[in-house]
Amino acid sequence: MRRWTIHDRHGDEIYLTEERWEHILEGHDELNGRLDDLLDTLRYGQRRQEALDPQRYHYRRAYDDLLYGFNHIVAVVVFSYDPSGGPNNFVATAWGAYIRPKE
Repeated sequence: MRRWTIHDRHGDEIYLTEERWEHILEGHDELNGRLDDLLDTLRYGQRRQEALDPQRYHYRRAYDDLLYGFNHIVAVVVFSYDPSGGPNNFVATAWGAYIRPKE
């Protein structure tokens, strides 16, 4: 099974499996053909830690050419460790969103 691995702006390694990518596309047609943009969202996007689950981070990045009604790609990454103690940071899900610009 295919797997894409990138590093975010903070130097953290994150991976996306083909299985997760296919699962994302099943429920989010707005991301069809946008794999490279999702990976760029992880590389360069803003990151915010979830308050109730500190192992989960939301990444988001604006795009001008998404389908009507969407202007950002949002991804959720789970930060954890494998049995040997190494990082095991993976994309859990992603979607297109409309985030109102700050005025």
